[in-house]
Amino acid sequence: MTDPRGGSAGLRPGVSLWHDTAEDAPPRPVLRRPALPGDTDADVAIVGGGLTGLWTAYYLLEADPTLRVVVLEKEEVGFGASGRNGGWCSALFPASLDTLAADHSREAALAQHRAMRDTVDEVLRVAEAEGIDARAAKGGTIDLARSPAQLARARAEVAHARTWGRDEAELAFLDADAARGVLAATGTLGGTWTPDCAAVHPVRLTRGLAHAVEARGGTVHEGTEVTAIEPGAARTPHGRVRAEVVVRATEAWSATLPGSRRAVIPVYSLVIATEPLPAEVWAEIGLARRETFTDHRHLIVYGQRTADDRLVFGGRGAPYHLRSRIDPRHDVDERTHQRLWATLVEMFPVLRGHRVTHAWGGPLGIPRDWCASVGLDRTTGLAHAGGYVGDGLSTTNLAGRTLRDLVLDHHTDLVHLPWVGHRSPAWEPEPLRWLGVNAGLRAMTLADAEERLTGRPSLAARLVAPLLG
Repeated sequence: MTDPRGGSAGLRPGVSLWHDTAEDAPPRPVLRRPALPGDTDADVAIVGGGLTGLWTAYYLLEADPTLRVVVLEKEEVGFGASGRNGGWCSALFPASLDTLAADHSREAALAQHRAMRDTVDEVLRVAEAEGIDARAAKGGTIDLARSPAQLARARAEVAHARTWGRDEAELAFLDADAARGVLAATGTLGGTWTPDCAAVHPVRLTRGLAHAVEARGGTVHEGTEVTAIEPGAARTPHGRVRAEVVVRATEAWSATLPGSRRAVIPVYSLVIATEPLPAEVWAEIGLARRETFTDHRHLIVYGQRTADDRLVFGGRGAPYHLRSRIDPRHDVDERTHQRLWATLVEMFPVLRGHRVTHAWGGPLGIPRDWCASVGLDRTTGLAHAGGYVGDGLSTTNLAGRTLRDLVLDHHTDLVHLPWVGHRSPAWEPEPLRWLGVNAGLRAMTLADAEERLTGRPSLAARLVAPLLG
């Protein structure tokens, strides 16, 4: 991606802002821990050094410091989605309350929702307790409505929330003046606001959590690719880790492992970050409490104001790659990154003349029914968590606490939540999933264009929405 002012000076394509600004986190992170030295015995082997794996290790060791817990990471901790996201720690869960209630019960759906709300505060609590400076601010989320169709969706969302007993303190409708008082984007007609989100620096959180795991006696091996997960062991080129429980915490990279190639698909989400913006720019934009933000368009976008006054903005739209390919070359997509910048300037014209310093991306894991899951098969000792559909910065924490209780056979409320033991159907074989996923992404883009032209809710979006969860 070229610099939007016409040059490329200073731009770090493919390098996330979070990785580029985390090295001053105390204690200074170990960027490459030793690889697995050979065959090893453990009580629990965890495949994946992102937030799912690290939260699981942290809570297991907190509950039982005598456990031998080994985390295996192919690259370095936080290399994957845990270090490439938009920095939202929110109460969002990818499956709706209606979907969870249809599969389980109304009370089960509400229990899942309450657990997600509590999780936002739990992440912040642990960060403070462990001395992790995640540059966090719980400013909530504003979801703007910038067209009549979006305004109708905002009103409908609030009305639907009320049928679930969710009051204004949990989800409030904002008129145009109130919405612009929080975030002064062009064309704002109203919006919604929820308190249940914190803006965080995800790499500082992840690296700090890895140190907390090691301080509690856990072992983290980087540069250790797991080639197979089987009952009683995780296999690597360096040797096997034999363990009674093996946890798959690989999210989008699950598609590269034997036995789970169609469990999730890796779909890329791309992000840009500006240079630190001066106070007069922020006075025009808003986000005084570092609220995270989005709007009610169909093709998802997301943003936040960072602790050092940058604007981070990301979104979907990059193509799904045939056969679930994951490749560093896909972390930058010139067209999509330029489209993100154009969207940002359209929302906030005051950004013209300011510089984008980072443009990056990475794959997130999407299960076929868009429902995250966590579970443990006691007959094989194989556990898993994932399928967060981009909502993983918080959901990973709930997964870690739930896996702790499952592994230790603790009969808590967490192990009875509806996502526990959920099994999503497998994705279709290629090329059907390539055709379907990319057609869906294209349809959402066209739906937003349709609404801009007609001013009415999109017919295309209504037709495609059931296929996209």
